[in-house]
Amino acid sequence: MTRRAVAAAVAVARAHGLGVDDPVVLADGINLVVHLRPAPVVARVATYLPLVRPDPARAQRRDLLLAAALTSAGAPVLRPTDLLPPGPHPHDGFSTAFWQWVEVLPEQPTADVAGRTLADLLAVLGTVDPGWSGGPLDTPFDDLAGFVEHGVGLGAPTDLVTRTAELTARLRPLVTGDVQPLHGDAHPGNLLRTPAGWVWADLEDTALGPRAWDVACLRHTRRLDGRAAVDAMPDPMTDEELRPFLLLRRLHTTAWWFPHAARVPADLPLAHTRLAEAVAEVGAALG
Repeated sequence: MTRRAVAAAVAVARAHGLGVDDPVVLADGINLVVHLRPAPVVARVATYLPLVRPDPARAQRRDLLLAAALTSAGAPVLRPTDLLPPGPHPHDGFSTAFWQWVEVLPEQPTADVAGRTLADLLAVLGTVDPGWSGGPLDTPFDDLAGFVEHGVGLGAPTDLVTRTAELTARLRPLVTGDVQPLHGDAHPGNLLRTPAGWVWADLEDTALGPRAWDVACLRHTRRLDGRAAVDAMPDPMTDEELRPFLLLRRLHTTAWWFPHAARVPADLPLAHTRLAEAVAEVGAALG
């Protein structure tokens, strides 16, 4: 699939007049990310994303529109390219979006940096028109609905898929609050160090919803001390305030282990373990 996805991105880029001589894969996961060298353009191709998200173009469109709005507002986010229409573009069964290439430095964010930069981003997010609409937290809820529909086919045990559906339904009325545009997947892996400073990337999981969802995404991370990161924000939320959002985040991230395992079959047993642990943890928390 990787070779076909690269070829699709290159074909679309060349059709719009972009010179591409040496495409280089930067990341190969749920999406394939390709630097279309020598052009300063990165293609993001939905490869395994449709296994849970049947319309990946919707997520890409939201990502591009919100990133453009945030760029206009001066927020530090990755920008859509202006060297060709950024998309999304369908080609050969793939949906592709095009982004401006930036140099990414090896430095990783500290908890303090992650908390402060997320607070700054949320402040700007609360002021912009994202260019699209949707129900509160429709992205995680739709993703979990997609998992419930397709999870057994991806190798998830039927009883755990059924239980995931039940727990998701119980969480829906608990994740409430004032609604604004969100990053949607605000963990430190999406915070990149560039020569110009820290930049937030990958708004593909964006949705409208309470800011507690983004805070919970940061709190939930194992890449650094999530509690310390939240405490670095100007108005930190407590774990009790975040509790239903953390439970929803637990189910949401676990569901994505199964599209990952479709790409790396050796990880299917780990996906089973993670799902069993998540269902047990969330079930116990909800009583």
